[in-house]
Amino acid sequence: QVEVVESGGGLVQPGGSLKLSCAAGGRDFDASVMGWYRQTPGNERELVAQMFSDGRIEYADFVKGRFTIARGNGKNTASLQMSSLKPDDTAVYYCTADIGNGPLALRVWGQGTLVVVSS
Repeated sequence: QVEVVESGGGLVQPGGSLKLSCAAGGRDFDASVMGWYRQTPGNERELVAQMFSDGRIEYADFVKGRFTIARGNGKNTASLQMSSLKPDDTAVYYCTADIGNGPLALRVWGQGTLVVVSS
């Protein structure tokens, strides 16, 4: 069974920075995609950023130039460096790891980590 665990959430002032980390483990696999999503109360989860095993990276328009997704030092690890944070960035952030490729891929979600941007 694969488990995804996020860490690094917390309270930060507007304009500040925060780094989230993620690790997926539990069985031997290579994640085809690792991503970050976020969700606010009453809204659906939305994609923040994702990176593919072939090196492609995609960002949501609302974080371009402010957030950076990167692979960690270990297998199936990822980080999300967030800068110039705004109150609208307040959300629960979820990390995902995809097992397999294409439409049959299994997406495993973490439990989420809360980021609050407030003065």
